[in-house]
Amino acid sequence: MSSSITLKPIMSEKAYGLSQTANIYVFSVAKAINRQQVAEAVASQYQVGVKSVRMAGVPGRTQSIISRRRRLNTLGQRSDVRKAYVTLKDGDKLPIFAAVEEASKKEEAAEAKLAKKASKEKK
Repeated sequence: MSSSITLKPIMSEKAYGLSQTANIYVFSVAKAINRQQVAEAVASQYQVGVKSVRMAGVPGRTQSIISRRRRLNTLGQRSDVRKAYVTLKDGDKLPIFAAVEEASKKEEAAEAKLAKKASKEKK
């Protein structure tokens, strides 16, 4: 059953901060899925240990849509979302934000090269 559950990671600044500081990863899941199913799906898909799972339902916002034909404002509704905050056991990590971390490492390496080059030119 856990293999059929689709886990969509939420890529936001808040989710990135939680993953770096508290080892918590945020996923968007279907409404009918419970905590145990999310824990099993994360453990089987990523081969990590799950410490705890918290669920939060976020209702969709109402938004105003302008109809181009009639030039009237109509109200639309965004879909509801259910978030799963998954805390992993100590020492486990997910490769969700690997591209962000690689980019920051490359940037630091480039800055180090520039600093080294500048110090050579001063001498």
